[in-house]
Parts: sequence; C-alpha cells; structure tokens
Amino acid sequence: MIDAARFARIRRRHGGYASWAIWAPASATPKSNVGDLRVLDRQANPALLEWLKTDVVMVGLNISRSFSEPFRNFHDPSPRANDYKIRFAFTGTPYYGAYMTDVVKGMPMVESSSLLNRLRMAPALIPENIARLRRELDDLGSSRPLLLAFGGAAYALLAEYLPSGDYS
Repeated sequence: MIDAARFARIRRRHGGYASWAIWAPASATPKSNVGDLRVLDRQANPALLEWLKTDVVMVGLNISRSFSEPFRNFHDPSPRANDYKIRFAFTGTPYYGAYMTDVVKGMPMVESSSLLNRLRMAPALIPENIARLRRELDDLGSSRPLLLAFGGAAYALLAEYLPSGDYS
C-alpha cells in the first residue's frame, strides 16, 4: 500500500511514463475500458491506495508514444495498442496493483530494435536512464522490490546495469 502524499509525488514526477497495474474491467470487447483512467483517480476510486503495491515493479523497455495524461502508459486506449493483454495477464494475481514503468524514459518508439540501435549509437544514455530509474524506485519508497521485466531487452538492461542489491 502507498500513502496519499507518495502517490501524489509519483503522479507529479513520474506520471508521464509510469502507471499502476490496475485497469477498469473489460465490458463488450477484450480491449474495452483499458484506457479508462478513472480507476487511477482517487476521487473516482476511493479504495485505490489500498490496491497499489510498491514492492512489485513491472518494467518495460520504453514508452511507445508520449501521453499528456498522467498514468496513461500501460493504459493506451488506441485500437492498435495491446495493453489490454497486460490487464488480462495480471488481474486476479498477487501482482495486480504493482507499479509499472520503463527502463528508458523520454524516447517514445514502437520498435524496440530502433531504440536498441539508438542506445548502441549513444551508450551514455543507458547509465543516465538507469540512474533515473533508481531515483524513481527511491521515490516509490520500496526496499528491494521484485522486478518483472517485460521482454528480453528490458531484462538485459536491468540485469547488466542495475545493481542486483537494488531489487529482488
């Protein structure tokens, strides 16, 4: 669980690329309601803070496109997006409510190969982004959270650059 002040700080500092593993239930179609952010609004969902976890962090490689709304990442309403699959994978599991973020910030790209090429061309970007991720985990306030990497590229970057003592 997280307190209201920490939740507000996470929203303000990291809401442009991070979110939480909580979604509105599907209705007519599997993709329906995946972009409904009322579930992450404390006024619309007073029980929200009870659901949120800081000891589990799901980590993708990067955001596929920028959003102006806080917590929109991993809740993309676009018909081309596949965020609904994450909802179905984690609903009803102990990981529901986990914090969600990306290793690389500020580089929206759909194709991970394009991002990995960019990182090869500018390797200094990797430690910069790892440092940013570590500050984000500090803001989250969890000691050695369980990290769940989405994909091999995210896993490889975390395994190589994030000290193993920072997570379980």
